Amino acid sequence: MLDWQHTCLTLSSVQKRKNLIYSLPTSGGKTLVAEILMLQELLCRQKDVLMILPYVAIVQEKISSLSSFGIELGFFVEEYAGSKGRFPPTKRREKKSLYIATIEKGHSLVNALIETGRISMLGLVVVDELHMIGEGSRGAILEMTLAKVLYTSKTTQIIGMSATLNNVKDLQEFLKAEYYTSQFRPVELKEYLKVNDTIYEVDSRAENGMAFSRLLNYKYSDALRKMDPDHLVALVTEVIPNYSCLVFCPSKKSCENVAEMLCKFLSKDYLNHRGEEKSEVIKSLRAVGNGKVCPVLKRTVPFGVAYHHSGLTSDERRLLEEAYSTGILCLFTCTSTLAAGVNLPARRVILRAPYVAREFLRRNQYKQMVGRAGRAGIDTVGESILILQEKDKQQVLELINGPLENCYSHLIEEFSKGIQSLFLSLIGLKIATSLGDIYQFMNGTFFGVQQKILLKEKSLWEITVDSLSYLTEKGLLQKESHGDTELECRFRVTKLGQASFKGAIDLAYCDTLYRDLKKGLEGLVLESLLHLVYLTTPYDLVAQTEPDWMVYFRQFSQLSPAEQNVAALLGVSESFIGKKASGQAIRKKVDKNIVNRLYLSFVLYSLLKETNVWSVSEKFNMPRGHVQNLLTGAASFSSCVLHFCEELEEFWVYKALLVELTKKLTYCVKAELIPLMEVTGVLEGRAKQLYSAGYKSVTHLANASPEVLVRTIDHLSRRQAKQIVSSAKMLLHEKAEALQEEVEELLRLPPDLPGLGGPNTEEA
Repeated sequence: MLDWQHTCLTLSSVQKRKNLIYSLPTSGGKTLVAEILMLQELLCRQKDVLMILPYVAIVQEKISSLSSFGIELGFFVEEYAGSKGRFPPTKRREKKSLYIATIEKGHSLVNALIETGRISMLGLVVVDELHMIGEGSRGAILEMTLAKVLYTSKTTQIIGMSATLNNVKDLQEFLKAEYYTSQFRPVELKEYLKVNDTIYEVDSRAENGMAFSRLLNYKYSDALRKMDPDHLVALVTEVIPNYSCLVFCPSKKSCENVAEMLCKFLSKDYLNHRGEEKSEVIKSLRAVGNGKVCPVLKRTVPFGVAYHHSGLTSDERRLLEEAYSTGILCLFTCTSTLAAGVNLPARRVILRAPYVAREFLRRNQYKQMVGRAGRAGIDTVGESILILQEKDKQQVLELINGPLENCYSHLIEEFSKGIQSLFLSLIGLKIATSLGDIYQFMNGTFFGVQQKILLKEKSLWEITVDSLSYLTEKGLLQKESHGDTELECRFRVTKLGQASFKGAIDLAYCDTLYRDLKKGLEGLVLESLLHLVYLTTPYDLVAQTEPDWMVYFRQFSQLSPAEQNVAALLGVSESFIGKKASGQAIRKKVDKNIVNRLYLSFVLYSLLKETNVWSVSEKFNMPRGHVQNLLTGAASFSSCVLHFCEELEEFWVYKALLVELTKKLTYCVKAELIPLMEVTGVLEGRAKQLYSAGYKSVTHLANASPEVLVRTIDHLSRRQAKQIVSSAKMLLHEKAEALQEEVEELLRLPPDLPGLGGPNTEEA
């Protein structure tokens, strides 16, 4: 154990179970401290634990790595991400649960525990990337979750960690937490700047924060200089193929362009470095792409180079990350999301420009990216090089020498996902139902701590009163009693309000969803899945959609009579789409949101029929990663709509239909593969391999030998094999435990029933 880890774990505040925030540079070993505290809580104090992580991929990675601990040490590891997770969570008889959740699902889970009176069973909440509390609607949701835990449970400890925190005092006051920090980094990081062909070292002692280091010594032909004005070829060939390198690019398109450009100028010798393994990677990509490989990857992977951004499918991303981790690939051109996502360090990190898309880089983002340089236990040093133009020099110097940005609450800025949804759930869960109690709760939030800085025009009291009035006008709340004073005025949630917060529906869309479902009941078309798919297509993705009208028209003309009936019910006609496709003027007004939503429904509907992201991506001329993100969003939203309908008696008909649809959207594969894909870490490509090799159920997998799996399944490392077996065992344990619970519930019948309960329980 590192010295700082030992110091942190033995702090008297930690021993006394006080809340703690700790901050260290990226790759300083923060996670180990949290994991030790989590195990201590589960095993020694016999309490449940919630770990909140920012992305679905990281949740799945963590579940895979911790399931083996659960199997060995006797606790459950449960996934709460996307459409996965049980509400309320299963009440265990003896074993404790480690819930690993995304920010959104973590919030729903805390709500469910409060509602069922079980919040005190939660001994510890761990938040990774705590600085995300200051980022948009996700930050607002994280803040609500932590505020509710603080308010409803005096025994739950909160641990928050981050590499990039500045105004820690505000966070400390909000979480009532101690603070520990260290500048320790297992591998020294050297930061450089490159202007033209000169490289400077970042040095706070130097006059303007940078000192001359060296000139780039690389012979450039005219053709190369034209193609590579940033000298990327020179910078990457200093480290690859023997060491790894990440090149951060401002956009997805530039990732692909840079990967291709580099491979044009790399020596043919690079093709020989681990050549056989690289051709195996291409084979695997072809297998997960249903016989297709992205043409860019086909050209770059033989050189050990690949791009990494959200346009990849999950299967492709996992394959490429594994190949990079094992050194088969030595260079990734990537977007900034990789810095906050999976753990893929490199010897050298190059930032191609001080921009993310068109926005100038923030110091927090810069720190996240350069923090990926230096692999503990492999490298003795890590280097980062930021490439900049002369015009950006002053701004870059301010960036690298300035403090980290402050973290500010977004609770009020995010109306429908922030303060309004908070009030609705506070009243719905009976955490606070009077105006006075709600105002008191608000004073204890992160926003409450920062109100003097953030509030300019209205006071917190006025905002509280206005938000409650708005929710009442919208029909989500009702005044229950007026009380003797304004403070004592009480509220209760209406049926629609209850459905909205139970379904975690964005309040901006709850009226629209209610109307759409109500209208759907008048003529629900069940001859095909199209109508149901339309009702579960996420509203927030519709605004960003611009249909390809020719593709839309082509799809429209292939609809069956039942499917045409759906379009007619929604008020979208073939002639309207035909006119749009041929560029004709249209006089009749049609709701753009409905038209765009139906277009996205066509994409999802095609996916469910073909279960092939690649062919649907080609058919609709959409990047395959976007198609997959749409599918993930729809699975998540479908599960929200299901919970929404469960609260409203009039929508009883949707319940059974949506259970099945959510399952179809979650896995979107042939039915026989679904059981295998319930195992964390098994995506479609892997499920096909396992099924073909004879592993056709979770039981088969749970009883498999990792050694045999490695020999039978292509491109499966021993670590992955062990994780798959552990995850399958964990899933089986959970299912067995749930059945055991049911049996015991049945036997807990009233004692006055003859033969059951009372003294004759054994007989029963």
